[in-house]
Amino acid sequence: MWRLFLGASALNVLLVAPLWWRFGTIGEPLIAWEAWIIVPLMLVLPKGMPRRLLGVALISWVTLATIANLGNAATYMAFGRSLNLYLDTPLVRSIFHLLVGNVGQVWAVCAMLAGTVLLLGIIWGLVRLLLPTSPLPLNRLKGGIALGIAVLASALAVGHLSGKPVVHQAALPMVEATRFQWQQVMTTHQARLAFAEQLETAPLQTRALPGLEGRNVLLAFVESYGVSALDDPRYNHVLRPTLATMERRLEERGLHVVSGLLEAPIRGGQSWLAHATLLSGRWIDNQLWYRLMLSTQSSTLIDDFKATGQRTLSVMPAITLAWPEGEAYGFDDIAVAEDIEYAGPALNWVTMPDQFTLDYTQRHLLGDSPVFVQMALISSHAPWTPILPVIDDWETIGDGTIFAPWEHAGNPPEVLWQDIERIRDHYAWSVGYAVEVTGRWAERVVDDKTLLIMLGDHQPAPLITGDGASAAVPVHIISGDPELLAPFYAYGFVDGTLPTLENPEKAARMSQLRSWLQEGFGAESGTEAAQ
Repeated sequence: MWRLFLGASALNVLLVAPLWWRFGTIGEPLIAWEAWIIVPLMLVLPKGMPRRLLGVALISWVTLATIANLGNAATYMAFGRSLNLYLDTPLVRSIFHLLVGNVGQVWAVCAMLAGTVLLLGIIWGLVRLLLPTSPLPLNRLKGGIALGIAVLASALAVGHLSGKPVVHQAALPMVEATRFQWQQVMTTHQARLAFAEQLETAPLQTRALPGLEGRNVLLAFVESYGVSALDDPRYNHVLRPTLATMERRLEERGLHVVSGLLEAPIRGGQSWLAHATLLSGRWIDNQLWYRLMLSTQSSTLIDDFKATGQRTLSVMPAITLAWPEGEAYGFDDIAVAEDIEYAGPALNWVTMPDQFTLDYTQRHLLGDSPVFVQMALISSHAPWTPILPVIDDWETIGDGTIFAPWEHAGNPPEVLWQDIERIRDHYAWSVGYAVEVTGRWAERVVDDKTLLIMLGDHQPAPLITGDGASAAVPVHIISGDPELLAPFYAYGFVDGTLPTLENPEKAARMSQLRSWLQEGFGAESGTEAAQ
């Protein structure tokens, strides 16, 4: 009977361990009913083709369910949401590139190889457990005990499924993972059809913004700048003084600022979905919606500003591969990493510091004609090391070689990420750097013919925010002309750099900013509301 209890216990641990990781509760659930059904059943079945076919089917099911549950735990840790196989499978390549940027190619390859070895090990162990080459024969007594365990576990599993569990520390990880993913596939497929129909039948119309004609409109996303940076005591002791200094310096230069909150569509990553949500005026919270929106050539803020007379520009220093999405958006000009003449070092995932990106944009990309610029700043992207100082003399930045001393400064990611408290400190410092340097840049480029919209793209991962944190991000709007800020008071914005932090979960969606700009600065003709 040792094979029965040892095998069922091993399979039990394999099935419940991903749930322990996901919920952070080791030992709860303790029992996976499937393990106590599958192992006894395979032991009592006679040798032959039916047994082999059933074994292959069960091994495949266990493997896929375990991968789904592990993926669910990892997805929640990274993005604060559940795994959706319908939407997330195409992101595997992006995850690998993110690993390369964070820990280097060698460690990224090692991580992928380790995952492959783990998967093969699981499959090998399941084959040895459920389809041994020389199964031991069971006598009548042992076979009866094994069959009795399988029957009892099946009855308890049925009770669990019917909502009347006898053992409250038990679960059905395989059944629940399969049911959950199947429901997501069906629901997401229906939502996809509805969203595609909405894009075709209820398009958002391009609308000129004469109230911004002849103005520079600068839209700067600050990576991982979420409301937790302002309302969480672990981080706000860094960010609030930074914002207070920024407000004072802007005021000394005759510039005005209002601030508010917007709900981002994602957390922890996939920043391009936040960019798409704001630009399109639609709620784009997954990769499929993103592709559908671009493929249908839906109108965006880019079209609105083209209609207003601005040259449209996208500055994306993190883009190191082909970016056909940029052309699909219809920007007049695009500057990705290879287009930006940076001679300094890469800083782990960060291709170039934000201060260089901002300075280069001002010196080489803005030009004399009115421009709409969308830029994605990246210094506050994980792994949040090294931490850079703000260089006071912008004239010394040049081609970026000034940043060479920080190439190997501080701990490398593989060292830093062994200590959760140090990770959190570095998060606060890196966001503080990004916010401060953007505020200093505003002093240089903003005048009474400029509107700068500076906002976070999303909250960081639950590792930083904790579970249940709001998805809101801060928004700061700066101009030398107070009349350009007046429309935003109607949407809850307040004077200064610190937004109202009560009830951040009630913040308006990021997709609404486009309609606010149309309402505040657009022509009199109507347009459809943001979705």
